[in-house]
Amino acid sequence: MRCVWLLMTTSRRSFIATTLAAACSKLTAQEAAEPVIDIHQHMNYHLGSFEHMLLHQKAMGVTKSIILPGGTYVNQLSTHNGKSNGLAAKCVGTAWARDFAQLHPDAYLWACNEVTDLASAPAELEHWLKQGACMIAEQKFMVECDSAASQKLYELAAAYNVPILLHFQHQTYNLGYDRFHTMLAKHPKTNFIGHAQAFWGNIDKNHDQKVNYPKGKVTPGGLTDRYLADYPNMFADMSAGSGLLALTRDEEHTRGFFDRHQDKILYGSDCADHLGRGPGCQGAATLAAIRKLASSKAVERKILFENSKKLFRL
Repeated sequence: MRCVWLLMTTSRRSFIATTLAAACSKLTAQEAAEPVIDIHQHMNYHLGSFEHMLLHQKAMGVTKSIILPGGTYVNQLSTHNGKSNGLAAKCVGTAWARDFAQLHPDAYLWACNEVTDLASAPAELEHWLKQGACMIAEQKFMVECDSAASQKLYELAAAYNVPILLHFQHQTYNLGYDRFHTMLAKHPKTNFIGHAQAFWGNIDKNHDQKVNYPKGKVTPGGLTDRYLADYPNMFADMSAGSGLLALTRDEEHTRGFFDRHQDKILYGSDCADHLGRGPGCQGAATLAAIRKLASSKAVERKILFENSKKLFRL
């Protein structure tokens, strides 16, 4: 069994190194005038190649990305009987993320992940945290956000002083967002990063929880607004279509939201586009929206770089 594992490890490292070398040979030495940290990227995202990920990062002017892996492929309720394996996007696991980041340390960091309610999850995650994983992410499984299994991971994140990033989606992933304030209060030493539909929909006080991508004017005072204001350990991941929609649905609200939470918001792309520019690149659109709607250069730099640099101790 050990021989098989060594062969798999060697094959994985060789494959990544070969792909990386080929991709880098096609890239120019493009450096952004100002550094940008992308806290939310995946490998093999919807079967995108490693080369696509590298090109995407360079084209957007991102100087450092964090790779968020999937967990073990299992058929159980928390993975929707396997339908949500690979973060529902065919993403590869932690070993791949680690190997890739270690081959390109100036440009990539790596997180670790495991299915929340697997009995082996805490030990598995601790194994990776001891090796240098910078975050537990992306927790995207159908569990109650205040479950005993979830809380074991919150405690582990605090013990290793790394954030944990949660994908909140109504009746789908990390259920019970309206109760999450109890976790923020119970685990004050854990830094939580919120992401996805329920998180961003709840910037609106009148949010309909059944609507994943709400549109129109925002009524201030939603759950997310309050969590960010009331709990120093709550942070916001600006990534994905849900984050971009939250930015653009009510620009007047966004300007105030940025000012109120300028020390809590982190840029992420979570983008499967292969170009890093143009109308199909949601990550680039989010960058543009942040630059447009931030009330000052200082606020923009916090969201795109300084907040992540501080949170991840870079």
